[in-house]
Amino acid sequence: MAFYESIFILRSSLPEEEAAGVQEKMKGALEKLGGSVIKAENWGKKKLAYEIKHDRRGFFTLLQFEASGNVVSELERLYRLEDSVLKFLTVKVDEDDLKEPEPEPEPELKKEQEAELVESDSGRV
Repeated sequence: MAFYESIFILRSSLPEEEAAGVQEKMKGALEKLGGSVIKAENWGKKKLAYEIKHDRRGFFTLLQFEASGNVVSELERLYRLEDSVLKFLTVKVDEDDLKEPEPEPEPELKKEQEAELVESDSGRV
């Protein structure tokens, strides 16, 4: 089993309830096929970079999941069958990439280094 991220875009003409229904349908189909959903995010309605099937906006959804390759191909087949899906992209990722990156703490300057910085800056004219 490998880790994947899948983003799909739904038509903007769908009511919010129907868009949420399609998103849940895809999530449920993924689980039914044997995959396990790690994270599902609804990014809401956003402007597209270019017009797709006469739409300038779309509902974006991110699915992060663990599954085998045949589950991914079946999920993409379901995307193609769903009329409301404009575009989709599924990529394989490392397990480490799925975790939220922790912000790195800023290094603290020692008093000696601060003193050196102040001295070197005061000598400039």
